Amino acid sequence: MYAPSPYREPDPGRPDLQGLVLEHAPLVKRIAYHILARLPDHVELDDLIQAGMLGLLDAARHFDPSHGASFETYAGTRIRGAILDEIRRLDWTPRSVHRKAREAAEAIRRIENEKGRAAKDQEVAEALGITPEEYARILRDSNASQVVSLEDRATGDLAGAGPWGGGQPDSPDRVLEADDFQGLLAEAIDALPERERLVLSLYYDEELNLREIGAILGVSESRVSQIHGQALLRLRARMADWSSPREVR
Repeated sequence: MYAPSPYREPDPGRPDLQGLVLEHAPLVKRIAYHILARLPDHVELDDLIQAGMLGLLDAARHFDPSHGASFETYAGTRIRGAILDEIRRLDWTPRSVHRKAREAAEAIRRIENEKGRAAKDQEVAEALGITPEEYARILRDSNASQVVSLEDRATGDLAGAGPWGGGQPDSPDRVLEADDFQGLLAEAIDALPERERLVLSLYYDEELNLREIGAILGVSESRVSQIHGQALLRLRARMADWSSPREVR
């Protein structure tokens, strides 16, 4: 008695898995390089790419073109989420960096509530009892710790399932939570100082790296990192009420 053949006729309604993975492998590298620019030097690019490839493979397996979304958009979300999951799992950032970032965000929140305007770097440093140079170092260090914070809550954490994916559908409460967060985050970004808002736009929308942004603004890559870190801390402070009692790391 012969065993049944494992071969199955291809489903014409489903995309070619191998073809999708091969075609979009460069997307994994692009996203991995983009995220790597904000991580410590000892983080290995290959680790991020490996995680991203798993995200791409998962996207290829579950993508349903009948939903009307492009595969690149869907895959980009899954790839970024897989890389952020890997970063969260390994957590290369020392606990002291997380602690200092929380303290700085709290100082920003207090100053802005009191003065009704954006907190200045000097004011935050004074509130923390440190020098401006020490505060600048906190901003640079916090960039890495926040790669899985606000961005993660806006995309990766809520992207595992949903209308495009093949996993369990989002519950109505979860969808509303995501919509609520996105709306409040957009308002918080619009209220940022102009230069911080520009850096975020160039980094996230235009996908430029810190060096390219520095060339546009006429400042050093280190200064761009500080501006970016300041923007994230300010957003973290302004979104504190939304995230409470859950801590945004």
